[in-house]
Amino acid sequence: MHMILGIDIGNSNIVLGCIEEGRILNTVRLHTDMHATSAEYAIRIQQILDLYEIDSRGFAGSILSSVVPPVTSVLTAAIKKVTGLDCMIVGPGMKTGMNVRIDDPGTLAADIVVGSVAAMTYYGTPAIVVDMGTANTIVVIDKNGAYRGGAITPGLQLSYEALSSGTSLLPDISLVAPRKVIGTNTVDAMLSGAVFSTAAAIDGMVERMEEELGYSCNVIATGGLARFILPHCKREICYDNDLLLKGLWVLYQKNKR
Repeated sequence: MHMILGIDIGNSNIVLGCIEEGRILNTVRLHTDMHATSAEYAIRIQQILDLYEIDSRGFAGSILSSVVPPVTSVLTAAIKKVTGLDCMIVGPGMKTGMNVRIDDPGTLAADIVVGSVAAMTYYGTPAIVVDMGTANTIVVIDKNGAYRGGAITPGLQLSYEALSSGTSLLPDISLVAPRKVIGTNTVDAMLSGAVFSTAAAIDGMVERMEEELGYSCNVIATGGLARFILPHCKREICYDNDLLLKGLWVLYQKNKR
């Protein structure tokens, strides 16, 4: 069996995916719990694999990327308990095939490495990668396959939680696009700000990044909230929900012994 287990630990969610020859077969999201023990995570992962009738001892390997260091060691221990495998961990010193041209390459977050490698491999360069999660990142890989850097903004949920908790009169909202940009009541005005201003920001940032580079790029977006926003972008953007799992597969192939 050539199936591997890919794990992406984000601030809000952990995504687990079974990947066979680059095909994503099953994906599951877990809530990122800073307080869960490796035994608790192991039980949850075992239950998920049982649910999909997947042999927990049948994986050829596993690879993990994380932006939450306290959870990394807990989850690698859980994976070892369930699969018997030591997880390959995305980090400095890993072969990526990408020249990282930023001030301190060692500070590049694992999820950005994974998404950028996937974009290069599956969509080609030059590329701009938009990842919409707890934070939104917009990053650039130039036409020579070099990672050039990018921009980070607070994610939608984060922004609107801050807006609701910091103001007396503004309610919590759930994310649906209003019919008009010019909202005629408080909720529609907040939704317009959430959906249309985020879409406009992505369009505007892509345009400015391309101006700075001097040429246009393939634009790829991923992350749970992207599917709500992309239909309202004027720029053509390809949505790939499995981008990070695809990147984990590519990195596993490049680095397995």
